[in-house]
Amino acid sequence: MIALDTNVLARALIDDPAAPAQSDAVRKRLARETQLFVPAVVQAELVWVLETAFELNKSEVLALLDHLHVNRAYLLESEPAFTAALTQFRSSAAGFADCLILASARIREAALLTFDRKLGRLPGTQLLAP
Repeated sequence: MIALDTNVLARALIDDPAAPAQSDAVRKRLARETQLFVPAVVQAELVWVLETAFELNKSEVLALLDHLHVNRAYLLESEPAFTAALTQFRSSAAGFADCLILASARIREAALLTFDRKLGRLPGTQLLAP
């Protein structure tokens, strides 16, 4: 098993027209592996990269996250948190990273204190007013 960096994972999932050689190299290297570990921070960063660098919309991002979720080659760190975050992200205006943070807090049975108004609307948060 190997662990994946955000940029490697992004190029495994989508074709990067600005770096086709990197996309090809990633896919060739990953084809030799049976398990690919995806740390939680990479899960969060991936969405940011997909939205900002590759300008994917939410439905496109969700399709890729769904692929990660069902493809058994990917071993997701804290899969229960990923699953909960994916569900919350799908149905809310909060960002995926915020949903992942909230899911991790819920697993620990901890309320999440936040200034983020979008996130603060979700159950399990406490919106802090300045």
